[in-house]
Amino acid sequence: MHIHGKVCLWEWEGVPLGATTELEACPSIKNILLLDSDGKRVAVKYYTDDWPTLAAKLAYEKSVSTKTLKTNARSEEELWTLFSAANELVLSFTAEITMFDSYIVVYKFVQDLHFFVTAGVDENELIIATVLQGFVDAVELLLRNEVDKRTALENLDLILLCLDEIVDGGIILETDASVIAGKVATHSLEGVGSLSEQTISQALATAREHLARSLLR
Repeated sequence: MHIHGKVCLWEWEGVPLGATTELEACPSIKNILLLDSDGKRVAVKYYTDDWPTLAAKLAYEKSVSTKTLKTNARSEEELWTLFSAANELVLSFTAEITMFDSYIVVYKFVQDLHFFVTAGVDENELIIATVLQGFVDAVELLLRNEVDKRTALENLDLILLCLDEIVDGGIILETDASVIAGKVATHSLEGVGSLSEQTISQALATAREHLARSLLR
């Protein structure tokens, strides 16, 4: 997905998902959360005033964590599949979707890290899910597939940069994990300076192969 001026064009591997002529009509994100398995924040970004105080934000994080833990995201996966007839590719990813406090919440658990994206009830669930997966995959690339709380905290600056590349003011900027990770690597002063374009591509390909194997089980 890319935004050019005031035209919001959704595209996945050359397949357009829709377009709008006003930036205000683009899909909007209310927050992106990265929490640990106890519901404590690792990295969060809020883009609206729906939760005006720190106490309100912390309460939402704890509540959404508690609710989603009960649904066991790793065993009850929501499968999204997009077919590209043009290049005969099948792209798919898994995420869990729930309604919480009149919001759409798309989330995924990876070891002791829980990824969440919150949006309004009128937003397209598939688009919100692409934001989540872009975030998850970019973090996997930047952390060299060592996706756990300890490693995330040690590389918190990279994760915060990652969030800035995905969403700005609630408007989705980018969902391609390799592009996101590449921009973060470029802007980072240390820690990911050795991430080459080849390394990023290889890590992303490995993640996709792992997902494909899991879907065939």
